[in-house]
Amino acid sequence: MSIHLTALVKSKPGTAQMMKPLLLKLVSGSLTEEACLQYELYHSTEDENTFIFHETWKDEEGLNTHNHGPNITSFIQDSSEILDGSIVIYKTEKIS
Repeated sequence: MSIHLTALVKSKPGTAQMMKPLLLKLVSGSLTEEACLQYELYHSTEDENTFIFHETWKDEEGLNTHNHGPNITSFIQDSSEILDGSIVIYKTEKIS
């Protein structure tokens, strides 16, 4: 069963342009993962420091592999100084 996620990432004020390449690197790496079916990045038009991911993973095992793999680990390490708070993740169910 596919797993759908929406993740909200906020950068500290004034650091959005530093965050963007880190997020793009995360996208390109994640898209190469076998269990990744969708990994789209959006940038809020209302708040320059807010970025939104829409993700679809093949299964829970694939998502767990991603969450403990080098792409996420590298992102967390590289963004630690400019990340504003915790990443908020919503597991969702597609209804239409």
